[in-house]
Amino acid sequence: MKLSVLTNLFGSMPLDEALAKFEKLGIEAVEIGCGGYPGNDHCKPDVLLHDEKALAAFKETIARHHMEICALSVHGNPIHPDKELAASFHNDFEKTVLLAEKLGIDTVVTFSGCPGGSPEDKTPNWVTCPWPNDFGAILDYQWNEVLIPYWKKTAAFAEAHGVTKIAFEMHPGFCVYNPETLLRLRAAVGNVIGANFDPSHLIWQGIDPVAAIRVLEGAIYHFHAKDTRIDKYNTEKFGVLDTKTFSDEIHRSWIFRSVGYGNDQLYWRDMISNLRLVGYDKVMSIEHEDSLMNQEEGLAHAVAFLKESMIREPRPSDLRWI
Repeated sequence: MKLSVLTNLFGSMPLDEALAKFEKLGIEAVEIGCGGYPGNDHCKPDVLLHDEKALAAFKETIARHHMEICALSVHGNPIHPDKELAASFHNDFEKTVLLAEKLGIDTVVTFSGCPGGSPEDKTPNWVTCPWPNDFGAILDYQWNEVLIPYWKKTAAFAEAHGVTKIAFEMHPGFCVYNPETLLRLRAAVGNVIGANFDPSHLIWQGIDPVAAIRVLEGAIYHFHAKDTRIDKYNTEKFGVLDTKTFSDEIHRSWIFRSVGYGNDQLYWRDMISNLRLVGYDKVMSIEHEDSLMNQEEGLAHAVAFLKESMIREPRPSDLRWI
């Protein structure tokens, strides 16, 4: 398993400068944003798909810092009810797939998206309960008329261009937000659909990451190393459904934290060990969204913490003690 980082963390600086920081910390791989919500500061598909010199320079920059690209990311909502927004996110995804093909990368990280509750809606509608019965009708429309047809067509496009792993980040607010919904879409579309396993979004839902890892055996295609801290007192008063701004940390029921500041080392070592048990041995890609510490400090803490916990060497082939 290798240590990676989502490069959007330092999107305000040139890629060469960001890579130098990562290399100094001992990071071995990078996940690069190509569009969608996080943007494309370090990687502009519109340029790299049509300018071979720019593409060669991009690849040389990565190689010069002894890095590999583990995945391309394009987090968007390609089934947004606003047709212009949906088309923009869809185009970002397709261009990212074409760039992945040029780079020889088989994994693209994204969101499933969330449509409106009907063809007439203007904004997404994320359903969280079955009653009143309107919600069941919404889910039927979203899944059977929008989500599944869209991803059947789009996954076929991805596979035709060498992207055999579409890694959905299970994120509340989108149709795929937990292992159950991920597996439902995978069953409908095929094994090209898998998970970008980001425990931070599962923790606050009350999901045990180890249980989720086990149920997703064979379907984990990428991993985001990000933590969440549940505020015991706010949660006991108000529950975990929280719409307060992320900057109002002291009043929120939960906040995102750098790895190790939400849960302890044993918690993370259990996750890492179970990833190996289910056959995932690719990367742990740090995503920094900790509002209590800046990017430099948050990344440094996450790297140090993970270096003490990751399992890097192959499993023993000869169990001599048996």
